[in-house]
Amino acid sequence: MAEFIAEYGSLLLQGTIDSIVMTALATLFAYVFGLPLGILVTITQEHSILPCKPVNVVLGWIVNIGRSIPFIILLVFLMPFTRALVGTATGVRGAIVPLVIAATPFVARIVETSLLEVEAGLIEVAHAVGATVKQIVFKVMLPEAKPSILVGVPLTFITLLGYSAMAGAVGAGGLGDIAIRYGYYRYQDIVMFATIVLIVIIVQIIQSGGMWFAKKNDKRIRK
Repeated sequence: MAEFIAEYGSLLLQGTIDSIVMTALATLFAYVFGLPLGILVTITQEHSILPCKPVNVVLGWIVNIGRSIPFIILLVFLMPFTRALVGTATGVRGAIVPLVIAATPFVARIVETSLLEVEAGLIEVAHAVGATVKQIVFKVMLPEAKPSILVGVPLTFITLLGYSAMAGAVGAGGLGDIAIRYGYYRYQDIVMFATIVLIVIIVQIIQSGGMWFAKKNDKRIRK
């Protein structure tokens, strides 16, 4: 064990940091883009507060197409765009762009589902007292949907962590890259096992911490 730590400890530590950094940043930017997209998809639906079928259909198609493309194909397809945008298509920086693009439609659906769970009566009351669309969205819908949206954050992070490991196949860095280069190509089963254990630990921490935070921010749960 001591020999393994001496030989691979620093490598695995750096890989863990890289995986967490690229996944956390991708999750953050996915919500920056996915949150407004999910709001627009929701409020432009029929019988919603700002119905507009053409816009809703177009946005729905964008979300559905984005969610239907396998990540490994999207990763390779976006390489020229990623290289032009951030200067490289490999490493942590090169992985963030496709991760964000892959996760944005996923986040949009999470937001849409969360907003649709808001009681229609609350929206009708806000509309009846003269609240604007902006006020209904930011003072009624989002606050009421906040716990459900927060639950989606660790889910998005964990999904992207799996994507980031997959991106290791094309040199994206992180634990996935280590598992491929050292575990698979060099037949170091113990390295492969170590990367799996580390990923499982990260998933458990994020899932537990995310659920705890979501519950702490759920006003429906009595403290």
